[in-house]
Amino acid sequence: MKKTSSLFISFEGLDGSGKSLQASELCQHLKSIGRHVLLLHEPGSTPLGEEIARLLKWGSGFTFDPLVELFLFNAARSQLVKNVIYPGLKKGKIIVVDRFVDSTLAYQGYGRGLDLQAVKTVNDTAINSCLPDLSVLIDIPVEIAHKRMKSEKDRFETEHADFHRRIRDGYLEISEAEPERWLVVDGRLDSATISQIIWEHVIRRLDHLED
Repeated sequence: MKKTSSLFISFEGLDGSGKSLQASELCQHLKSIGRHVLLLHEPGSTPLGEEIARLLKWGSGFTFDPLVELFLFNAARSQLVKNVIYPGLKKGKIIVVDRFVDSTLAYQGYGRGLDLQAVKTVNDTAINSCLPDLSVLIDIPVEIAHKRMKSEKDRFETEHADFHRRIRDGYLEISEAEPERWLVVDGRLDSATISQIIWEHVIRRLDHLED
């Protein structure tokens, strides 16, 4: 392996699915074979993104319309793409991001009920064609995800179960529409098995890129 090709990977799923752990595990595997990896999260990973995340998840005294959520998430995303993701990819790094553009389609589109095409249009403007090469969906039933959530829940995690069911259904529909981009993994499997499935898939992708 030449170890020069950049790769952009996103991790998606319900809160409690284990996606953050798997994103971190993948980065450790990649570093172990000498790859330059950057682990990011959304919203965040820039000063503006962190402030927007605080407001959206934990801000008190605010009422957020779904359309406001859509624009705020994409404001943070646009900053992240321009200042961090694009520069990293140009340097040949592997970028791993915990949530990206598909989260907004799932949460604000399917979950909140915003027009899907309108959400896609705003998303596309924010990312400026910077779509992940691979998106990993850790799929898990809502009931199991809720049991795994930490005791201190943010504004999205405290939403009713139907909201999260719509999000899960949305993720499955999104991934089915673009099977070449998505790897869907059963989140009920043990963590080590999930990690191995993802690792083997990513290695095949890298080998294909660098042949």
